[in-house]
Amino acid sequence: MLLWTDFPAVHSRSCRSECNLIFCFLEHHWKGVCFLGGGPPKSSVFSLLDTAPFFLHKSLLLSQIILENYSYPGVMLIGTDSHTPNGGGLGAICIGVGGADAVDVMAGIPWELKCPKVIGVKLTGSLSGWSSPKDVILKVAGILTVKGGTGAIIEYHGPGVDSISCTGMATICNMGAEIGATTSVFPYNSRMKTYLSKTGRAAIASLADEFQEHLKPDPGCPYDQLIEINLNELKPLINGPFTPDLAHTVEEVGAVAEKKGWPVDIRVGLIGSCTNSSYEDMGRSAAVAKQALAHGVKCKSQFTITPGSEQIRATIERDGYSKILRDVGGVVLANACGPCIGQWDRKDTKKGEKNTIVTSYNRNFTGRNDANPETHAFVTSPEIVTALSLAGTLKFNPEVDFLTGSDGKKFKLEPPDADELPKLEFDPGQDTYQHPPKDGSSQHVDVSPTSQRLQLLEPFDKWNGKDLEDMLILIKVKGKCTTDHISAAGPWLKFRGHLDNISNNLLIGAINIENDKANTVRNALTQEFGPVPDTARYYKKEGINWVVVGDENYGEGSSREHAALEPRHLGGRAIIVKSFARIHETNLKKQGLLPLTFADPADYDKIHPVDKLSIVGLKDFAPGKPLKCIIKHPNGSQETIVLNHTFNETQIEWFQAGSALNRMKELQKH
Repeated sequence: MLLWTDFPAVHSRSCRSECNLIFCFLEHHWKGVCFLGGGPPKSSVFSLLDTAPFFLHKSLLLSQIILENYSYPGVMLIGTDSHTPNGGGLGAICIGVGGADAVDVMAGIPWELKCPKVIGVKLTGSLSGWSSPKDVILKVAGILTVKGGTGAIIEYHGPGVDSISCTGMATICNMGAEIGATTSVFPYNSRMKTYLSKTGRAAIASLADEFQEHLKPDPGCPYDQLIEINLNELKPLINGPFTPDLAHTVEEVGAVAEKKGWPVDIRVGLIGSCTNSSYEDMGRSAAVAKQALAHGVKCKSQFTITPGSEQIRATIERDGYSKILRDVGGVVLANACGPCIGQWDRKDTKKGEKNTIVTSYNRNFTGRNDANPETHAFVTSPEIVTALSLAGTLKFNPEVDFLTGSDGKKFKLEPPDADELPKLEFDPGQDTYQHPPKDGSSQHVDVSPTSQRLQLLEPFDKWNGKDLEDMLILIKVKGKCTTDHISAAGPWLKFRGHLDNISNNLLIGAINIENDKANTVRNALTQEFGPVPDTARYYKKEGINWVVVGDENYGEGSSREHAALEPRHLGGRAIIVKSFARIHETNLKKQGLLPLTFADPADYDKIHPVDKLSIVGLKDFAPGKPLKCIIKHPNGSQETIVLNHTFNETQIEWFQAGSALNRMKELQKH
């Protein structure tokens, strides 16, 4: 379902009445910094927000589909997928949110966002050879790290932009989620116009041409931070393992791997998914594979291909790319998230077996792709994945190294070249869409009480009006804790409709600081160690509240609603960390939890897993007013620390009501 305005409204700021919630967001959070009515020159981010129509995208779609159908220059769109920013490749402000945010918008509640900073990335020179758009964002990730873009929009600009295809720009914006960015955006240009025309939106391209001055930065506009990248000097990169910001050049990664003890033999190469699944991506990979086939060479590693949409799948099948990729040893998978989110029935390794895979995905967190914590996953471009899969080792650099053909002769791969868009029209493939009934008021959903896949949600309990006293610490997390650590995907996805069952994966990937192990925590009541979900259930059964203590950038990664629903369902009351990822912090608020941060990050070290915590001052809970936490140690001593929060008045009402949905129901009664 979409709430939208007609594109011609771009010049008038007129909007259908049902979209007034977005203007509420604009008026309260942007107007003071948009330099409306004069002031400093605008970046295109603020020009866009000053003049654009607004689009609310509320279904979990692959990012390639957003680009093909929903995104366009000047639109503002929110989507329940952290990679919704993919649409920035078409000059749009596309922001990933949690599912509860989308539900609120559908119910007419304003969507709010703290005004972000703007980080400028100036691109000069042009891409060539083995360098690709993926290398731009891999470079930026290496500079900013996984949290350096938090609270900021990344705006790419400069003469180098025109050397990047529209889908290449989308790749860069897509992976901006991995640096914590609110979203990323490119200025409107001819590459976007060509893509719009090829995807049946020539009229929109014409309108964008007419108003293009609003869709690019003004000369001299200021940025909160500026990064400059010379594309002439950009080398092919490969980032990992275990984090998407650990950048290496392809020429050096083999030596680094040997030094670090990472496996250099590549078990599997995987291309596609939402980040790199365009026609151009598939074409460049096929160009590499075709060279190998001409010399009688096939992949030494296993090789999989995940098209990003039905349109891409059908078109690369028609144009022969799929056949080439299959002939070289590849397996074309379904159009889905696939192994990128752990939907991979991997057979070649056992859990706990150390191995290396290379992918063109965006995330490579521990265990994300195959639930094996010893899988060393690296992210790079599709063409580099293909080349490395042919060689079977991280020690291969296609820029200088040679492969051996079936005739025993050495040959060198040439940099791939492929069409940006198909010469013929895109093949839309099979139409599997089923339209919902025009009037759903009479529809009723029957859920079997014995179903293991579906369960009707029950409202969470309201705040009882008291401080949260003597809460136990379920786990004190050590280091990185993504939403994959909090609520693993893969085989667990079949329980997405059953909160109690999927809660059995709560924090099973997080490392317990007490013993450096995953999914093994001390039960403070029995003193026995056991799985995290079992311990949480024990506390809930005993009527005891608990908290989680975490490190930096807690909840980075997927906009996974269950990572907030599960701790609330199993009796959690607060998550206390050094810092949060944006989407997860909001998701926790929506479910009536308290996401709190240490005023002094060093206070993390004052808390021990055996302590009890009390959060006091809740009767006076107010925006901008910190809360106090009393740490009670087993020896009877106490310490008091200060905890910050980012709640506004509406969000405090969510907490008091028990959740945002509870509050919505209260308002309906009035």
